[in-house]
Amino acid sequence: MIEKALILDEKGIDRAVKRIAHEIIERNKGTKDVCLIGILSRGAPLAGRIAQNIFTFEGQDVPVGVLNIGEYRDDGKKTGAGETSVPFSVEGKRVVLVDDVLFTGRSVRAAIEAVIDQGRPKKIELAVLIDRGHRELPIRPDFTGKNLPTSKEEIVKVYLKETDQQDKVVILSKG
Repeated sequence: MIEKALILDEKGIDRAVKRIAHEIIERNKGTKDVCLIGILSRGAPLAGRIAQNIFTFEGQDVPVGVLNIGEYRDDGKKTGAGETSVPFSVEGKRVVLVDDVLFTGRSVRAAIEAVIDQGRPKKIELAVLIDRGHRELPIRPDFTGKNLPTSKEEIVKVYLKETDQQDKVVILSKG
């Protein structure tokens, strides 16, 4: 794979995460009953970053969980290594699912099913760093770091320090 274009650098990712944190606070009129659940693998560190920013802005801790959606997928694709860990009840909460890239919507559908298996939240919202389009399901993000129109042949790759030792979003192309 060849790096075709740099979409976001470290500062761009940081700005997008801060904006998402602000929007979550605004839309939910604060942090009461808000919790974040990151979809493995890169949604998990993004959820942690959003929670840190919410704490910085509001002085409030927001619970953060991690979701492995592997058993809920309908396409046989594997997800990142790691176990589901949601150490709080989602019952009656405003759950914000966090993922790195929204593409077909299948990962989000699986994540919604996984959350509902844990309880009945008051509301489920979706935060994504990149929305690249090409939905196969009627799913849209509530909070978006960057809209990025792409062709289906292009690959959007998110690198995060927590998983890849660097922060950047690139478009990759084959040879």
